[in-house]
Amino acid sequence: MNNYMKQNILLIPIVAVAAWSCSHTEKSPFDRKVADYSVVTLPAPDLSGITDNGKEVLNLYRFAADEVDAIYWEQYFGDRNTLLEGIQDPRQKEYASINYGPWDRINGESFVEGYANRLPGAGFYPADMTKEEFDAWDNPDKLSPYTLIRRAEDGSLEAVWYHDAYKDHIGKIVNYLTAAADITIKPSVKEYLLAKAQALQTDNYYESSLKWLEMDDSKMDLVIGPNENADDQLLGIKRSFEAFVLLKNQARTDELTSFVSRIGEFQQELPGDPAYKTFQPGTGSNIFSCDALYYAGKANAGIKVIALNLPFDTDVQRDKGTRTILLENVIRAKFNSIVAPTGEILLASDEVAHLSSDAFYWNIVFREVAHGLGVKETVNGKGSVEQALGNTASTFEEIKANAAGVLLVCKLQSHFDIHHLFTKEDALATFFTSLVRSERFGEGESLGRANTIIYNYLREASAFSRHPSGQYTLDYVKMEKALEDLTALVLETQATGNYAFAAAFERQYSKLCDDYSADVMNLGLENVPVDIRFDFKK
Repeated sequence: MNNYMKQNILLIPIVAVAAWSCSHTEKSPFDRKVADYSVVTLPAPDLSGITDNGKEVLNLYRFAADEVDAIYWEQYFGDRNTLLEGIQDPRQKEYASINYGPWDRINGESFVEGYANRLPGAGFYPADMTKEEFDAWDNPDKLSPYTLIRRAEDGSLEAVWYHDAYKDHIGKIVNYLTAAADITIKPSVKEYLLAKAQALQTDNYYESSLKWLEMDDSKMDLVIGPNENADDQLLGIKRSFEAFVLLKNQARTDELTSFVSRIGEFQQELPGDPAYKTFQPGTGSNIFSCDALYYAGKANAGIKVIALNLPFDTDVQRDKGTRTILLENVIRAKFNSIVAPTGEILLASDEVAHLSSDAFYWNIVFREVAHGLGVKETVNGKGSVEQALGNTASTFEEIKANAAGVLLVCKLQSHFDIHHLFTKEDALATFFTSLVRSERFGEGESLGRANTIIYNYLREASAFSRHPSGQYTLDYVKMEKALEDLTALVLETQATGNYAFAAAFERQYSKLCDDYSADVMNLGLENVPVDIRFDFKK
């Protein structure tokens, strides 16, 4: 691989330790599936400057994260041991561990005999429950993101709070967080950990979210709890447990901090009707750059996220703001092992020069910033966007973030001081390359559907052409215009809570075209992995 980007491949402390080889002899039909998730090692972190107490806090964070991992297995699938002990093929067992169940994250299909395909409601609802039954059930707890819906002995529905359903695991997590609070030397960390321990026992996360945002003076961070609702593809309500143990890169964080005060300006930069951009995030927002030390639960299942924007609680976003976290070591790993090789293979030769590691990084920064923009409540009394759009909400949120994020980067080229790092064409070419490789995430996850929708929308707008060779040429003017139109359309759909349109739009544009299959084959022939997985070192 030669001059495929303006920057040299970044030197990073992540080492690929497993990759597919054409010389490998297939002994299992799951060899290739497992190899699609290239293994990387997150080595022991540089803890210089971390006190002995701080190191013990990190250990306790990891112990707590392991309990979260156990909760997520129960939440998404059921009994982990029953599944894995029943699989004889070691590679199939490894693939089940990657997917946290017998269902392929790419398409939701079962790959273990005896299990049907994944239900849209995963493990959150009874398998035989219909949406109509749920709607007719008069119980306000059913709408909480933190309840499981189960069958009572008489066959009726009942709501079980997370803190009751996972009481044993929650108790252990609380003990670990309380122990960490006892030994930390940071008052802000102590307050956050105690608030989070309380939240896990009550399923009331408002106060702990505020304390988390106020905890901005620690070199370490712990994201833990039920955060995202992407697994609930039936109703889009229930949130999955996950955990991240992180170490802050202070120099890069200081560089990013200057953008926090401009959140209001970024809101106004979005295209479309001003009525659909009325949400004003709280003034307590911040941006961190971190190295990931440990993933657990939903965070570690299938496709690995490279950035976060939390919390999702709209009350907290309004009253305090959000925290954007860039996971730098994971970003670099994905660019070097997946995005750059994808561009080398799928972009026409004159487009390859526009691939930029800096553009990839900043596209991700503003994708996460964009999650906090737009509107959170519908403008016509339909409640929150999440409630109004139901099982389409997650997909539309991903479309908004991806499309609006790269648009903001393009505008930053002329308004703010990153124009010297890369060009607008670099931002768009790198975005498109990442978009195409991310289509392989499939229809089983909202992010995969969102990327397919963006690809098909750009295709319809003639923003690119695909040659018989399988390589793409991009029309940057048309691409930027199409992204503006799509962002405006998504913002309007969210603001008006137009579920009927959202569902029809998703059905129309999320269909994979023939070019997708050809791209997948070309990337497979060149052994470009779909994503990465971690070999965590103690």
